[in-house]
Amino acid sequence: MTEITTPAPDVAVYVISVAAELSGLHPQTLRAYERLGLVTPSRTGGGGRRYSHRDVEKLRSIAQLTSAGVGVEGVRRLLELEHQLVALQARNAELLAELEATREAFRRALSARPPADRLPVLRPPDPGQSVVIWRRGL
Repeated sequence: MTEITTPAPDVAVYVISVAAELSGLHPQTLRAYERLGLVTPSRTGGGGRRYSHRDVEKLRSIAQLTSAGVGVEGVRRLLELEHQLVALQARNAELLAELEATREAFRRALSARPPADRLPVLRPPDPGQSVVIWRRGL
């Protein structure tokens, strides 16, 4: 028996008619959204559109927003903000990982140094060197 696998969310596999059916929109609406720059499907060698699962989800979101009364420019701005949010969340995760690595390196460095109550070992001065002892005025 052959096992059916689901493609990754970014793999463009759906033709326009299937993407329209999955999103609940008319194929002409998908073409209009592409002209407006709201969605950018992949293209085959012959020029046919191919939509990914992520594209279909985006089309569903656009349909919900427009049916709620949000205009095309509002949808565009919301999609842009969503994209920025995802990018900032990824950057935040990177910075948190870097911070934790820095903290761990600092912990290791602290544990490797001698305790603060022990004085460092002083070596005798080389001949010809002077030692100056400063005293504060009494």
